[in-house]
Amino acid sequence: MDTNTRSPKFDATTTISSDYGIFGIPLSEAECKLVILPVPWEVTTSYGKGASNGPRIIREASAQIDLFDIETKTAYEDGIFMKPVSNEIHQMSHDFKKEAQKVIQLKTEMSDETKTIETLTAQVNQASEKLTAWVYLETKKILDAGKLFGLVGGDHSSPLGAIQAVCEKHSAGGKSEVGILHIDAHSDTRQAYQGFLQSHASIMYNVMNSAEGKRPNKLVQLGIRDFCEEEYNFIQSRSDIKTFFDIPTKQRLLKGESWESIASDVISELPKKVYISFDIDGLDPQFCPSTGTPVVGGLSVDEVFFLFNLLAQSGRQIVGFDLNEVSTGDAETAEWDGNVGARMLYKLCGWSIVTNK
Repeated sequence: MDTNTRSPKFDATTTISSDYGIFGIPLSEAECKLVILPVPWEVTTSYGKGASNGPRIIREASAQIDLFDIETKTAYEDGIFMKPVSNEIHQMSHDFKKEAQKVIQLKTEMSDETKTIETLTAQVNQASEKLTAWVYLETKKILDAGKLFGLVGGDHSSPLGAIQAVCEKHSAGGKSEVGILHIDAHSDTRQAYQGFLQSHASIMYNVMNSAEGKRPNKLVQLGIRDFCEEEYNFIQSRSDIKTFFDIPTKQRLLKGESWESIASDVISELPKKVYISFDIDGLDPQFCPSTGTPVVGGLSVDEVFFLFNLLAQSGRQIVGFDLNEVSTGDAETAEWDGNVGARMLYKLCGWSIVTNK
């Protein structure tokens, strides 16, 4: 049964372009409480490919989701809208990924073409800075319009500007009141990776070293199971970072602790205002196998859904979120990955609306 006409807001005469919207909700951006910014970007990806297609495959799969949700009930009635994908950003991603791949290849071959490597690396870094500035401005427009905010990448470098804008929006006395809940297989706290300063492997390093007021007051990481010594030392050096590494977390479960107990410990580290940054590879790879850098281990869908529910029950407010690295991989389409991504996105949207009532 089609649930898209159940809300009194939904008028059967309302139509929008197939290039707009999400979850089959026939409302304009102005009518929706929550607006999603798609960012089709994957310039610095170093292993898999197809993350720039994430917004497209998630939107395509989203029409299959029944809008009524047993947890968030009719939150959808407040309206959820995805902005159109920027062709300019998608083209930039395509063009500069070629340059980044040249850098990676030259370094892999231990080439002595130092000047070429330096020039190409600088161009990629400049393109990434431009992307971050664009995301920051687009996020501010959505927030200034009084909307709730979400972002769909793209690789995990995509939301840097968004996180800065949300932290800035929720600041007092020059300091942000926002804490980041970061779900990921990777710590993403490298100062740079392969020479790229805004690599997908550096997003949380850049977040935590943003200017005061644009920097969260706490970073809480969950599912982390792939990181280098530099990242481990960085985490240990910061009192404003708490990481729940995957192996110790799983050991607690195997010794008989409940997931509720562990999830409660995670949530207790967060302030009242929470931004969720979700790399889909935080899940066990069986749930989203086409993601660019899958790592054995990770969370189940049920564990993540339980965590979101408990977060809402705790009285915390979701002030923004991003979902990244849902990818087509080597396949022309990755329907399963799009399906899982769409369902994760729907939960993020629903709980964002519920916690802002």
